[in-house]
Amino acid sequence: MNVVEQTLGREAAVTALTRSFLPLHKSAFGLAVGAAAALLIFVATAVVLIRGDHDVPLWLLRQYFSGYRVSWTGAFVGAAWAFFGGFVMGWFLAFVRNFLVGMLLIYIRAKAEIAYSRDLLDHI
Repeated sequence: MNVVEQTLGREAAVTALTRSFLPLHKSAFGLAVGAAAALLIFVATAVVLIRGDHDVPLWLLRQYFSGYRVSWTGAFVGAAWAFFGGFVMGWFLAFVRNFLVGMLLIYIRAKAEIAYSRDLLDHI
């Protein structure tokens, strides 16, 4: 492996490592989770309505989503509630992940600074 390949490999590793510690955008993550949850509820209700298979207990979602019924109107109501709940959950998960990664980076930096300055007096 020549020097150029080593340098490119090292730069790629540093770039990948740097990207893994970047914070998540809370609103974007909330929108993504909310959209996925809304789509899931809508499609599940639509499949039950199209197939006519009422053995699936989707009516239990009324406990969580006010106004939800196993109907086309209920599919939209459930999707709206699922979007709201998914957005809140996604935003909070991104917040907690960003907080924990920040704490990890502070810990790593402090540990490195302590290791660097451990033998400082030996060099004076």
